[in-house]
Amino acid sequence: MSLFHLTVPTHQSVVEYRHGALLRVLGPGRHRRRRGVLRHAVDRRESLLALAPQEVLTADGVSVRVSATLRWAVVDPVAWLERSSDPGGTVYLAAQVALREALAGLGAEELGRRGAALPLGSLTAAVDAVAREVGIEVREVVVKDVVLPGELRSAALELVAARSRGAAQLEAARAESAALRSLANGARLLESHPALARIRLVQSAPPGSTVVLRLDGPDDVGTVAAGEG
Repeated sequence: MSLFHLTVPTHQSVVEYRHGALLRVLGPGRHRRRRGVLRHAVDRRESLLALAPQEVLTADGVSVRVSATLRWAVVDPVAWLERSSDPGGTVYLAAQVALREALAGLGAEELGRRGAALPLGSLTAAVDAVAREVGIEVREVVVKDVVLPGELRSAALELVAARSRGAAQLEAARAESAALRSLANGARLLESHPALARIRLVQSAPPGSTVVLRLDGPDDVGTVAAGEG
């Protein structure tokens, strides 16, 4: 530690005051010390601010629970120190209000379909506009969870199950129709070719049985033993 120089790390800014008035802002590097000043070191690294889950009303009056996280960093050390006694609390409140306003334009059904796919661009911009006043840049608002009421979740699951059952029944009906078309085509083929019908009859008889075929008249009778070569 030098008595004559001050070294500021790359992730910090140092704000100096003399007699209560702003003197200078020191960026990263080595600076000459001045006497009789009050110094405040401000960390400018990116941080996370987690919003506790909160109840928010949708456009159709359904209450949902939403949790989110903000990525932020200090970009104006002077505003961070002077504009608010609790700049983090200011950003927290702005995020809560912006989240409520964003969800107020969506219905519960739409929210259930889209999940966390909310208008995050406009949401981030709204929070950042307030945060800039206290020296903070909000780089991203991430909505982690949107939890619908239990009744809506059950209804959504029932809808998915009903769609799956309907799809299965439709597939079974299609298979049955295909089978019936195949049988109808086979019946027309056998009707058009009597000899083929007789051969099919012999093939379908159990082994060891005797099939009697009547050809032209009552006296023209042939006997075939099923299973014979």
